Amino acid sequence: MYISEHMTPDPITVSSDMLLPEARRMLNTYNIRHLPVVDREKKLVGIVSDRDLRSAYPSSVSSKHDKIVAFEQVEKTTVADIMTTTCAALSPDASLDDALLVFDREKIGGIPVLSEEGVVLGFFSILDLTAAYRKLFGMAEKGSVLIGVEDDGRDSILSEIVILLEQNGIALTRLIRLADKNEAAKIYMRINSQRPTEVYKLLKTHGFSLLQ
Repeated sequence: MYISEHMTPDPITVSSDMLLPEARRMLNTYNIRHLPVVDREKKLVGIVSDRDLRSAYPSSVSSKHDKIVAFEQVEKTTVADIMTTTCAALSPDASLDDALLVFDREKIGGIPVLSEEGVVLGFFSILDLTAAYRKLFGMAEKGSVLIGVEDDGRDSILSEIVILLEQNGIALTRLIRLADKNEAAKIYMRINSQRPTEVYKLLKTHGFSLLQ
């Protein structure tokens, strides 16, 4: 699955000379957490987040005088003064796995999606990633049930599961085998069934050990 299928296309962007109060209003108005900063050709030059803006504003524990001075300074400060210029970015044909690796490495909440020329085409957030994986693994589907079984080492165990469920008219939508160096492999399947207890019984009857 590609991030182009799940990103926000044509996201709200701002120019680097926008003042911070206006940028803050835009974040609140559109209920977003990131603003890509672009030049006149819509090419990415930086990004400003709600965290950046919170850091720029005076602390709630500051004195009244200090707050007044700080607010006066903020009103004159532009996005260019606080934006991040070394931004991680991805192309539209990047996969969900590519995005996951970037999120994990950079510890960020959103990634601009750029054309080959650096033009902002979209924005992909950690919430978009979560929603995409929920769809990928069928978590939102009606009647969806996740079942885990132990992998006993048989070479044909996956095909045996598929054939068994197919022969009994049980809709198998996902099948994953997870192996760990220090633990026995585990198999997870997602089925669509209104009677999961009957599926559990069927698997046990045919020699599969369910994960607790």
